[in-house]
Amino acid sequence: MKVIARIRTDFPTKFGIPRQSGLTDSEAVIVFEPEYRQEECLRGIEEYSHLWLIWEFSAVKDKDWSPTVRPPRLGGNKRVGVFATRSPFRPNPVGLSCVKLAGVEKTKDGLVLKVTGADMMDNTPIYDIKPYIPYADCHTDAKGSFAQERKNYSLEVECSKDFLSILPEDKHKSLMQILSQDPRPRYIDDPHRVYGFGFAGYEIKFTVKDNTLVVTDISEIN
Repeated sequence: MKVIARIRTDFPTKFGIPRQSGLTDSEAVIVFEPEYRQEECLRGIEEYSHLWLIWEFSAVKDKDWSPTVRPPRLGGNKRVGVFATRSPFRPNPVGLSCVKLAGVEKTKDGLVLKVTGADMMDNTPIYDIKPYIPYADCHTDAKGSFAQERKNYSLEVECSKDFLSILPEDKHKSLMQILSQDPRPRYIDDPHRVYGFGFAGYEIKFTVKDNTLVVTDISEIN
C-alpha cells in the first residue's frame, strides 16, 4: 500500500478529534505526495459532494491488537469484538472516513482538496480516495448498535466571549461542535479535572460537571 496523500487538520494529537467523520464542520486540506500531484488524477472529482478516505491510524500502527476492545461509547467497561467496532487497535490499522468536498485548489503543492468533517489527526497518511455515491452508499434503514444509541448525546457548552475572541472567528463553530460532543474518554467522569487538547494552534482547557462543559482557558501554543 502506498501513501498517496496526507491530510492537514487542526488536531495535533488524538485527544479532541471528533469521534466520527461528518460530526463537525472542521476544515482540512488533503495534500498529495509528489508522485500523485497530477491534475489528471482529480479530473471530475468536483462533481461529487462527498468523498471516502481510506487512511492509516499512524499514531497506533505499532501497537498490539486484540480480538476484543472496550469502546468508549460503552464507558470503557464492556468488551465487544474488534470487527464490531471502529477501534484503531486492529490487525491492520486502517480507517475509513466520509468527508464533504469543499473545493479543489491549486497551490505550490499542486492541486489540493479542501474538505470538511474529517476525524483525523494532522499529517495522517491517506491510502486512497473514492467518491461517495448516494444511491449505493446511503442506507436509510441501517442499524447502528451501541453507536447509534448516543447519536443525540451532547453537552451544554459555556465559553466566554473573551476566550472565543482569542480564536480566529472561522474556528468558533467547529470548536463548539467538538466540545458539545464531549471529547473526554467516556470512562472518566471527574468534575474537578481540567482537560486540555490542541486545536488550530491553540490549547483548549475545560471542565465538565453533570451535562455542562465549561471552557476555562484558551491560549496560543508557542
